[in-house]
Amino acid sequence: MPTRRCFSRRSFCSAWLLALAAGAVQADEPYPTRPIRIIVPFSAGGGIDVLGRTIGQKLSEAWQYAAVVENRPGASGNIGTDLAARAAPDGYTYLMTANTIIMTPSFMQGVTFDPVKDFTPVMPIAIGSLALVTRPDLPAKSVSQLIELARKQPHKLNYGSPGTGTPHHLAMELVKQRAGIDVVHVPYKGSGGLVNDVLSGQVDLAFVPVHQALQFARAGKMQMLAAGGTRRTAVTPDIPSLAEASGIADVDVDMWYGLYLPAGTPPAIVGKVNAEVAQILKMPDVVKSLSMQGLQPSGGTPDDLARLTRDDLRRWAGVIRQAGLASQ
Repeated sequence: MPTRRCFSRRSFCSAWLLALAAGAVQADEPYPTRPIRIIVPFSAGGGIDVLGRTIGQKLSEAWQYAAVVENRPGASGNIGTDLAARAAPDGYTYLMTANTIIMTPSFMQGVTFDPVKDFTPVMPIAIGSLALVTRPDLPAKSVSQLIELARKQPHKLNYGSPGTGTPHHLAMELVKQRAGIDVVHVPYKGSGGLVNDVLSGQVDLAFVPVHQALQFARAGKMQMLAAGGTRRTAVTPDIPSLAEASGIADVDVDMWYGLYLPAGTPPAIVGKVNAEVAQILKMPDVVKSLSMQGLQPSGGTPDDLARLTRDDLRRWAGVIRQAGLASQ
């Protein structure tokens, strides 16, 4: 993924310009001068909410102005995202979101925001790795065996997801397309029922966050066949990545999280926010707190998040069209 590559010369120049811009804000126009709101377009308690509250607390401490998280769930994140898109571009409304921002426009009707045109990227924030798991008694003990089993029994195996259009759902659709298999989708309303049905054997396979899968896999209650998309995760060094286990290179299924501001936000403000959050993501207590939630801090420049947004918008739009999920 773009967030994991070494900075290019262009990225280095972007970071240098951002530092200058941040200095310009401090020298010429004080920012912030009042509280900030961080819109999280999902319910409290999830990975995005944890990121928003962790960064918000640290910004409050650094700037001496409250950075308040505002949960605006609904419509797969579209309600809160649209609210952020329509906010004044003055640097006092942030959007903390996941890669659902580039997925929903391709499969849902009535999406009123453009993830590229309506937002100013600040930076990639973190990676949330997904694990491919199966019910404990499934005969396949590896990804290659699972693919072979699915090919021999088309439309017989099922897979669950927290809902249609979620990253977990589209990750499996990508695997189906790349591996040439046919398994049936069983959508749930959230992760709780899905995980329970994998444990009880009602669901054959699913993608779930690595940190969630790990506790059950260690207890022998589910099988973890792969962890991480193109790279192994730090918490599961002995479990192959999906790319390793499947032999398919283009299966980057991990979730990413990004910080955005409304389009038109002054570059100097973007630079100061980027510089401050970059320091926050390096703090040992932040790294430890996020790792406990299965999140790996990434960081980067606005250009990094802009490229990630554009590239993944195209990539997942293609997956969605091929899966027959595209909105009409």
